[in-house]
Amino acid sequence: MLRYLTAGESHGPKLTGIVEGLPSGLTLSKQEIDRALQERQKGPGRGGRMKIEQDEVLITAGVRGELTTGAPIALEVKNRDWANWENVMTSGKDVDWESKKVLAPRPGHADLTGSLKYRTEIRNVLERASARETAMRVAVGNLARQLLTDLGVQIRGRVVTVGSVDLHWENTEQEWERVAQSEWKVGDLDGEQRLFEQLAEARRLGESLGGILEIQVLNLPAGLGSYVQWDRKLDGRLAHAVLSVQAMKGVSFGLGFEAAKRFGSEVHDPIVYCSGEGYKRTQNNAGGIEGGMTNGEPVILQAAMKPIPTLYHPLRTVNLETKAEVQASIERSDICAVPAALVVLEHVVAWEITQAVLEKFPADTMLELKRVWQEYREYLKLQ
Repeated sequence: MLRYLTAGESHGPKLTGIVEGLPSGLTLSKQEIDRALQERQKGPGRGGRMKIEQDEVLITAGVRGELTTGAPIALEVKNRDWANWENVMTSGKDVDWESKKVLAPRPGHADLTGSLKYRTEIRNVLERASARETAMRVAVGNLARQLLTDLGVQIRGRVVTVGSVDLHWENTEQEWERVAQSEWKVGDLDGEQRLFEQLAEARRLGESLGGILEIQVLNLPAGLGSYVQWDRKLDGRLAHAVLSVQAMKGVSFGLGFEAAKRFGSEVHDPIVYCSGEGYKRTQNNAGGIEGGMTNGEPVILQAAMKPIPTLYHPLRTVNLETKAEVQASIERSDICAVPAALVVLEHVVAWEITQAVLEKFPADTMLELKRVWQEYREYLKLQ
């Protein structure tokens, strides 16, 4: 069984991840993990924290000579900002409880509810609820992504909208090449300029921006996931993973909510048979998943990200001690993290897809996995 846990606070000494269940013999590139971590830090609208951190992974167990051993893999990502917070975030008894104490919970954040649930101060809540946690999820997800790459599976993503700016899109390789070169991860050059103008206005107003993001997974065979129990449906599991990422508030597949407005004949994807290739769909309104299983077409999902709840023109809230109305506290934050969130989503999706692969093709070694993976693909072509 493939599983992982993460630990660590936003301003603690480090983030930690432990991964169990990857087959032995997978070649892992530390440089590829570091590249993904650095991509997560980029993008217009990022805050001052990204100027401090220079994320890179330290692999401390489960990998030898760049090859997985089959044992649990331990990962660390250090927080450089820890040097400025050591007295506040130390686990020792001589902790500074007062200088960074938070009494004004931010609307839209975990601050208030987490404080009530765990009967603890807000600082303890926001340190773990922070999106800084996603740095480790990217590192963990990149292990899975490298396994998928080894099987010929490609994952890519783009930004669909930011704020009120809708971006022109044609699903061509030329557009995807533009996405790879774009700070905003968009293929619309004119739209990119409008995004910079909108960002400047949000900064002037002390506001934040959300958006819609799209992830595509290519070259998957039919049959990953299952219809036999509710918790084995792949679209449900992908939705769970995506919505677990900070600030995500919605997810859809293929046509998404547009499908609810159309006749069935305009939604469902006709099936054809191609000799030597097997069964195919003539279009992909389902987003590559039917009945909780991949159908052989690209898996396409979109996610809605709300604006970040830390505002430099803060909303009203209540002081937890005096109960007086005050302005919400301000933690150092981003104005827009949509392109960075795209990197996170690519990696949480990679993890869920890899789980589905290893459930259908249990294997202790990459040699075994590649053999059964190829045999199954050949079987599908001959049906």
